Amino acid sequence: MSDFWSAQRVAVTGGTGFLGRQLVARLAAVEPAELFALGRADYDLTDSAAVARLYGKLRPTVVIHLAAVVGGIGANRENPGRYFYDNLMMGAHLIEHGRRAGVGKMVVVGTICSYPKFTPVPFRETELFRGYPEETNAPYGLAKLALLVQLQAYRAQYGLRGIYLLPVNLYGPGDNFDPASSHVIPALIRKMIEARDIGASSVEVWGTGNATREFLYVDAAAEGILLAAERYDDPEPVNLGAGQEISIRDLAVMIAELVGFRGELRFDPSQPDGQPRRMLDTSRARERFGFRARTSFREGLEKTIAWYEAERSRHHLRLASGEHPLR
Repeated sequence: MSDFWSAQRVAVTGGTGFLGRQLVARLAAVEPAELFALGRADYDLTDSAAVARLYGKLRPTVVIHLAAVVGGIGANRENPGRYFYDNLMMGAHLIEHGRRAGVGKMVVVGTICSYPKFTPVPFRETELFRGYPEETNAPYGLAKLALLVQLQAYRAQYGLRGIYLLPVNLYGPGDNFDPASSHVIPALIRKMIEARDIGASSVEVWGTGNATREFLYVDAAAEGILLAAERYDDPEPVNLGAGQEISIRDLAVMIAELVGFRGELRFDPSQPDGQPRRMLDTSRARERFGFRARTSFREGLEKTIAWYEAERSRHHLRLASGEHPLR
């Protein structure tokens, strides 16, 4: 990193979340003039007046917008209205009040769910507007995609220096392992560890197992976002990924091996697969600001599983000692 950060007052929305914690830790290491890690309790980003107060009080020169209402396929099916409204309003208010306040750089992190359902693999940024997203997460994906349009329009009319990044599915230590809202990797890790511990003979996996996904280790995503914030300043969106895909079936087999679950994997085709395939063309990130993912997928899974096993052990120790665990 260069001297870019030393003069910046940086506000990170979603700074207390899964990706936010990793990003804030990396930012702290480069020592910006001020660093604000904002969580849900600090400002209601769906409220225009609250966002105006944020800019008035903190006076950020760089805003990195990570905050989002997210979940897996089940959570998206149950909350399409909320996922559309909250994600659209948070980003729209931040961008609008940011341009009013004269913010120096706006970094908006979008979602891979914005791509059309049948995008040719590997996904190139030029394909974003060539079809409708996969139905189960379309409201979320379209809300986030609208923020790209807003950034480009504000750059053209107001000169706002806004960039838009599209990270693929993230995973890693600190992920959300709640079975009601988690994504596929933490959901499978938790399910298989619990099945292993009780000696279950099988584990059910949603879908056919044929859909493919690409995954990016959370610390690599944080690195890519910081590189883009410092070095990139163009209106075109940029993919952040590892450039490799794996089927859900092969993913489940790998997780079962790594956690030591020896039972049967039963795929349930009555449940949705989601988008048929996902893998990104990551050449633009490599060429424009030098980002390349360095953590291998197997290594990242091993670190994620080790973190979750340690957290479960600490949780069980707290219960055994009579301590009431904080939710």
